[in-house]
Amino acid sequence: MIAAVLGLGEAGTIYAEGLAGAGWEVRTFDPQDVPTPPRTVRAADIEDALRGAGIVLSLTGASAAFDAARAASCALGPGMLFADMNTAAPEQKRLIGAIIEPTGAQMADIAVLAAVPRHGIRTPLLASGPGAPATAAALGAAGVPVELLEGPVGMAAGRKLLRSVFMKGLAALALEGMAAAEAAGCADWMRGQIAAELGPQGHAVLDRLIEGSLLHAERRGHEVQAARTALEDYGVPTHMCEATLKWLEIAATEPKVRP
Repeated sequence: MIAAVLGLGEAGTIYAEGLAGAGWEVRTFDPQDVPTPPRTVRAADIEDALRGAGIVLSLTGASAAFDAARAASCALGPGMLFADMNTAAPEQKRLIGAIIEPTGAQMADIAVLAAVPRHGIRTPLLASGPGAPATAAALGAAGVPVELLEGPVGMAAGRKLLRSVFMKGLAALALEGMAAAEAAGCADWMRGQIAAELGPQGHAVLDRLIEGSLLHAERRGHEVQAARTALEDYGVPTHMCEATLKWLEIAATEPKVRP
């Protein structure tokens, strides 16, 4: 299998390297001056990256996903798969699907359901859309777990955002609880209390919740904003989303308040 990986951020680099390690020929593209993953070929542009590829993995981030899809549409054709793996609102996925559909390629809306740095290409994925079955089969052959949803492009993205309400809200609770404990002078005690509730790997989970929020505050803020919009569409209160957004803003801009 020849794959094109668009975007060499944290997740894109891991998937490119992992698929190459599974025996795939992997062509990559990123306009930024970032390292090229081992055993992959760096393309000069998106059209060059897609040359000969059977599947395209878009991991550009939501802000660049439209531009990547438009550029890819010039080189896509029947029989090819376009997997948008960016976290975005269902409507954005549907708009990208409208760009891909006229090319004859099949799009899969892919939701990433756990931290890619922790699980590598074994990170569980959720897929919907016309290209989901073929994408799941292709990635599954490389050891990538993909759960199929019977539904259109946008369905997997919507499920991811519902999950984000809980997961990012849990991280906000950890930030607030630990910040208060630091101020009260009992951080070690509080850490133990939270970790005990999070299960056998509680301390590691707590570290990931806090460190991930601090490291990716801006990106997670966009994700929670999309989740808030989804809840508003469902007619559900968004109190936790609002609080989570405030803590992500603090994590990004007010280091003295961080735990």
